Amino acid sequence: MVTLPSVATRGRTLNGAAQVYDVCEPLVLLGQQAEINLQLLTALALQDSDKILDLGCGTGVLTKFIADQLCAETGGIAIGIDAAGNMIQRARQKRGSETCRFEVAAAEDLPFESEYFDAVISSLFFHHVPLDLKRQALSEAFRVLKPGGRLVIADMHTPTTLLGSLVSYAARWCLLQPEIGENIQGVLPALIADVGFLPATQIATYFGYIAVFASQKP
Repeated sequence: MVTLPSVATRGRTLNGAAQVYDVCEPLVLLGQQAEINLQLLTALALQDSDKILDLGCGTGVLTKFIADQLCAETGGIAIGIDAAGNMIQRARQKRGSETCRFEVAAAEDLPFESEYFDAVISSLFFHHVPLDLKRQALSEAFRVLKPGGRLVIADMHTPTTLLGSLVSYAARWCLLQPEIGENIQGVLPALIADVGFLPATQIATYFGYIAVFASQKP
């Protein structure tokens, strides 16, 4: 089988973890992955004809969950992108369908036309990329969204509990990821607004450090 190449990015990819990602992700989310994904799905307020983009999709669990609510006959499709070729290869093998497609791409340089998507979603991606790429990825999300298009993001944010603080700062220093440090300083809402989106609403919090934000392109 031909291995899909990754694309160059200064963000951190989990290319080497593709084979174990489906086992590890539910453990990291303490068994609440399904609940979080349902919260994200609810926030999207889907129509069955929607075109949805999932940034940093990994092996495509959330992308497929969304795609199963869409209808190919009316044009509905969910497209997951990830810079890691191994992640996309596994996603295609396990979860590709008529309404679910996966592409190797970097979030800061999306290979899609402007105003194509009805919504952009991202789960636990932005803490893997540095501040300038966070901004660039959000700018690209803004570009590819139709006017009125929705943005939904779940990611690390300013901790609200002692446990959340312990987990967040341990992850930042043990994993040597300053990108996590940026998230826990609370940069995401301001970045969302800075690139042109309406002010983000925080609609849920998990584990004291993962926040769910919803916004919209005017």
